[in-house]
Amino acid sequence: MRALTIGRRAVCAGLASLPLARPSLAAGAEPLIARKATVQLAPDGYPASEVWAYDGQLPGPLIRARQGARLTRRLQNDLEVPTSVHWHGIRIDNAMDGVAGLTQDPVAPGGSFDYDFTLPDAGTYWYHAHTNSMEQVARGLSGPLVVDEPEAPDVDRDEILMLGDWLLDPESGGFMEPMAHPMMMSHGGRIGNLVGVNGRYDYTLTARKHERLRLRLINSANARIFVLRLQGMSGWTVALDGMPLTRPEVVEAEIVLAPAQRVDLIVDVTAGEGAPAGLLMLRDDDSWEALVDVTISGRSARTVRGAPAALPANPKMDLPDLDGARALTMAMEGGAMAGMESAMFEGERLGFRELVERGQFWSLAGQVGRSDTPFASLSRGEPVRLSLTNRTVFPHAMHLHGMHFREVLPDGGLGPMRDTILSLPQEPLEIAFVADNPGKWLFHCHMLGHAASGMTSWIGVA
Repeated sequence: MRALTIGRRAVCAGLASLPLARPSLAAGAEPLIARKATVQLAPDGYPASEVWAYDGQLPGPLIRARQGARLTRRLQNDLEVPTSVHWHGIRIDNAMDGVAGLTQDPVAPGGSFDYDFTLPDAGTYWYHAHTNSMEQVARGLSGPLVVDEPEAPDVDRDEILMLGDWLLDPESGGFMEPMAHPMMMSHGGRIGNLVGVNGRYDYTLTARKHERLRLRLINSANARIFVLRLQGMSGWTVALDGMPLTRPEVVEAEIVLAPAQRVDLIVDVTAGEGAPAGLLMLRDDDSWEALVDVTISGRSARTVRGAPAALPANPKMDLPDLDGARALTMAMEGGAMAGMESAMFEGERLGFRELVERGQFWSLAGQVGRSDTPFASLSRGEPVRLSLTNRTVFPHAMHLHGMHFREVLPDGGLGPMRDTILSLPQEPLEIAFVADNPGKWLFHCHMLGHAASGMTSWIGVA
């Protein structure tokens, strides 16, 4: 596979039963149209790319509202395939979660569906297709969703940086086919040969020395794990996956952002005019490259400010009482260089070779793909401890719909709230949460090729 040279950047191309929701037909719902569009993803001189995009934009249009507001959008499907929208990280009613086949029927070509829900939590979120999401997200169906706090933090500017990558044919500008390539599905996933921010391979910002920015980083990539570093800026992490930290944490090392994860930073620009500044990305050859260039022009203040205050807490962020919590275990198995002996698939037990012949490579708790029965049936309000064992040789970004969880730390403490966590091979990982949102909730790997080829499960909350 050829490398796509992108100006100053060259990246190798490697790679409890509930009824399904029906349209609510809310009056005056603002449209969100999924359709084909042509955009110039690659640098000038390369062909333009046909994408699938919301309102023809890549990324999709920013949806922004205040905490506690009601969000209403009418998805209009102008594609030739069914689709649906998942509101990633928002703790909403199950009927609005957007998972085709589990919480709603897919929206047929020419059809529509009204999403209508309140926004209980402030923070940085995103929305994306959840019908054949491996392909549809890769083709561009995603966008940022920001829920503002009642009182904004003391920053000069708020910047949304939606990180992504695209696997393009440099000759045609089209997406590399096939989408479900066995090598990608069974290895690390669909990794792009073109990396960018907000749909641009050469994204830039302008800032002033001592200016204070809020950076909202969203990893919308299909499988890429971003390792990032600040240059010419110092800062604090103030929120993860939309949920505020109890106190800001100084950014002292690299920032690791797995697929679907978000991090909110408050940063002070320390570089002067002419000095390098920006957000750096670790490349495959262990060198660092500017993912976002920041040009410094002028000065915002004579001196740098003190540490920022913590963001206000969202509702239901209390630490769970884990005494008597339900203990669950889930093993991740499969993939290249590891495999699995056998697993259940569509009601029968199959060996690994038989599963591979069906395009299935991964399992969760001995089950390949979403079954008719949940991995666990939980009572509302029940505390849960879930131990995850990664028996594969690849990392997996595990995402829980409808609820946030905390990592159980080695000392018994609990980490910050998240909706997506990175599981590394052979490293023990335990998460804890309270099953406080009734419905059918997906739990899957957000390396979307892994989810499409077996690594998808669900839990039921009565």
